[in-house]
Amino acid sequence: MLMGAPPVPPPTGSWTIMEADRVQRRAYDKLRCEVFVDEQGLFDRSDRDPTDDDCRAIVLVAVDSVGGAVIGGVRLAPAVTGRDIGWWTGGRLVVARAARNNGGIGRALVRTACARALEEGVLRFEATVQRSTVSLFERLGWTSLGATLINGVDHELMRWPIDRIASLVDSTKSFLATLLDPYDSWRDSPAEPLGGTGTGFVGDDGAPVPGTDVIAATDAILPRLIDRDPEWAGWCSVLVNINDLAAMGANPVGLMNSIGARDISFARRIMNGLRSGAQAWGVPVLGGHTQVDVASSLSVTALGRAVRPVPGGGGRAGQALSVTADLTGGWRRGFEGAQWDSSSSRSAAELQALTRMVRDAQPAAAKDISMAGLVGTVGMLAEASGCGAIVTVERIPVPASVSAGDWLTCFPGFGMVTADDASRSRMNSSLTSTAEVGELVVKRGVSLRWPDGVLTEAVRDRVTGLGRA
Repeated sequence: MLMGAPPVPPPTGSWTIMEADRVQRRAYDKLRCEVFVDEQGLFDRSDRDPTDDDCRAIVLVAVDSVGGAVIGGVRLAPAVTGRDIGWWTGGRLVVARAARNNGGIGRALVRTACARALEEGVLRFEATVQRSTVSLFERLGWTSLGATLINGVDHELMRWPIDRIASLVDSTKSFLATLLDPYDSWRDSPAEPLGGTGTGFVGDDGAPVPGTDVIAATDAILPRLIDRDPEWAGWCSVLVNINDLAAMGANPVGLMNSIGARDISFARRIMNGLRSGAQAWGVPVLGGHTQVDVASSLSVTALGRAVRPVPGGGGRAGQALSVTADLTGGWRRGFEGAQWDSSSSRSAAELQALTRMVRDAQPAAAKDISMAGLVGTVGMLAEASGCGAIVTVERIPVPASVSAGDWLTCFPGFGMVTADDASRSRMNSSLTSTAEVGELVVKRGVSLRWPDGVLTEAVRDRVTGLGRA
């Protein structure tokens, strides 16, 4: 990011920051030229670069409220050509000379650019700034990465920390170890009511029932989802539990449900979605419990069978990580950026084929992508395997026109993370996209690897705190 102060004489009144239209972009370009070429001599004739020709670039301008003049601006855009993988850069921050003391325009432009980056699903946001503005960026929370030169002038490469993935992990999974700590015997005794999984299946999507080939899985649906879309909540209660069984290579055999609703009509809407899901996946509803005149609630227990259940913690350092996802469909209406609906448009035969993929591939470890998002799920698999992980962002299969930030933190409908020796146990199907996206490593936590070789921290240490399976 480059900052200057051209001699544009705006009044000292109020101003507004907005995305530039075509006319305002021309005014912003002129402002840049006056500063970086004429005043500072940083460029010869023009400061334009290929980013200016990128149709994805966004220009934010500060516009004087009285005369409508552009008195400042900043640019942000994806850092690489082709698919947007969530790495953006900011640049060409400029403020008119006469507006330099007009209420902190430069500071406001930087803050607005950061907010816009979050809206665009950015996971890595950087800027190269002149040394004179480093302190401004530091006060706004940016961190310095090192000195660099632009046309012989000292600059500093800086990064704005984005904790979207870490915050999701913290809010959905980090409390588990603390919650279960008083009952630590659950890990060591398969007969313990709070455990039942036994060594090797700690933190798994389902629990092997001791002495049998039965796998049990239970998931609850968030009340706010039930209240907003009860039919979809019923469908999802089947989807998430079948995915839990599928991640362990289990064939589903039955469902049990518990429903709470404000009245009979609302309970019926939940049940309609649940029965539709049960029919689609070909799994009978064996029974359940229903209450009315209560707050919304919905949980389902799914039972399956697996002769050789696939553990979530069966990986080891050096093994490759793969992601398999159904990229068809789109955002569920009302849950844009959070829930990807790839299942409601699939046939029963297709949905049932998806549930057999892990069973047929038999990877060393597998987990379905759910509340913690793709990266959080990688972290859980790695933690249970006694490892950490590195994920190469550009290799992750992503639907077209979906931001990296949304896809890496959403519930994707059908998505599996698996680990095994490189090129082994890959799940191939015309229904899904599969790619080898990284590897398990000795160092704990999850890092994202970018095209320039830089690693950024996504999960610092553990996800659940439950430790190795």
